[in-house]
Amino acid sequence: MSGKEDRKILFISLGCDKNLVDTEVMLGKLAENGYTFTQEEREADIVIVNTCCFIRDAKEESIETILEMAEWKKTGQVKAFLVTGCLAERYREEIQTEIPEVDAVIGITDIHSIAQAVEETLAGAARNHIGEGDACFSSGRRMVTTGGHYAYLKIAEGCDKRCTYCIIPKIRGSYRSTPMERLLEEARGLVSEGVRELILVAQETTLYGVDLYGKKMLPQLLRELCQIEELHWIRILYCYPEEITEELIEVIKEEQKICRYLDIPIQHASDEVLKRMGRRTTKKDLQEIIGKLRGEIPDICLRTTLISGFPGEREEDFEELYRFVNEMEFDRLGVFAYSPEEDTPAVLLPDQIPEEIRQKRRDELMELQQEIAFEKAEEKVGKELEAVIEGYLPEEGVYVARTYMDAPNVDGYLFLSSERELDSGSFVTVQVTGSSGYDLTGGIKNESAE
Repeated sequence: MSGKEDRKILFISLGCDKNLVDTEVMLGKLAENGYTFTQEEREADIVIVNTCCFIRDAKEESIETILEMAEWKKTGQVKAFLVTGCLAERYREEIQTEIPEVDAVIGITDIHSIAQAVEETLAGAARNHIGEGDACFSSGRRMVTTGGHYAYLKIAEGCDKRCTYCIIPKIRGSYRSTPMERLLEEARGLVSEGVRELILVAQETTLYGVDLYGKKMLPQLLRELCQIEELHWIRILYCYPEEITEELIEVIKEEQKICRYLDIPIQHASDEVLKRMGRRTTKKDLQEIIGKLRGEIPDICLRTTLISGFPGEREEDFEELYRFVNEMEFDRLGVFAYSPEEDTPAVLLPDQIPEEIRQKRRDELMELQQEIAFEKAEEKVGKELEAVIEGYLPEEGVYVARTYMDAPNVDGYLFLSSERELDSGSFVTVQVTGSSGYDLTGGIKNESAE
């Protein structure tokens, strides 16, 4: 075939930040093998879609994207069309049978062979790559797509919790930690390329290391990461509440580079619903861990996620959840209306809730949380906060920034004015002067750019 540099790839990444890490690994592999990339359909010789199917909306988006690209393949311009990710892993046979325009399906544990799969497809000898490797242990340089100053560090793959509503263990397998030395090597490489904030992700970060080292090693990993000199912030997502230890709390308290921010998905507060979900906490457990975190780390920002309308959720269960949210006053909170997923135990449970009730309960919870979040934003007025610059809005003449309380793409922003030019990725101290909904406004108090 002609030179690889003449073969432009349109790579479409869907789904969560963990899926994005897989995309960046594949982009790195392809770049190492001489391929170039485009964001324009009309320039693409090769199309790759990294899919998601965690909930119904994600599944529908993935299917619609595949069908759209299949139509583009029919024009004859696209020489290779590959699909990877969770939807590909879960429905590979259906994709092959019903969408013949797809040339190859790449399993989530074999993303390191993406360049080989592309070459085979272009040579007319495509074969599928399913379950032949392990994405956890993929090596090589990632192509960071988040702007350069922050990046996700996926510390484990799979999950052993097996909540009754979740398909992830069946798709991504059992919990597998990435060896610490590999993570530290990857982190140092990312920082050497300009990353200043690392965001630790996994299906569950709190169990990191149990399978490899016989004990929870997240605290040790965090301390090692804190030794990387040019790294400024470390953010931890997806901490299951029952696995948060005194040692982890102590590390967050002691290490200045670790953001006082935890994402702790609790899903519900009714003991009956939690039991049906297969969760391993009670409302009392949740109250205790939230109280401990706030007692030990007064300025901690707590994010959580909930599911409304789970099968068997009675009106009194929902009211209990509503009161819990009102009492706990989470800093950040998202609600998903229950999404029935085939092959999960929850779809077989009795007393399935009509969709309109699921959505109504979701909306009620989000309206309550909006009031809480707006009040918490107002309470920040007058305070000094460190923030990282995300970009500049020339029309408004303001910079966009994030504080330690704001994870990218899911939380709020801080809009600030400055007489001096500020680079994206630089850290500044901001005097908060106002709030608008979820967002803050302010001005530079003292600058400490990296």
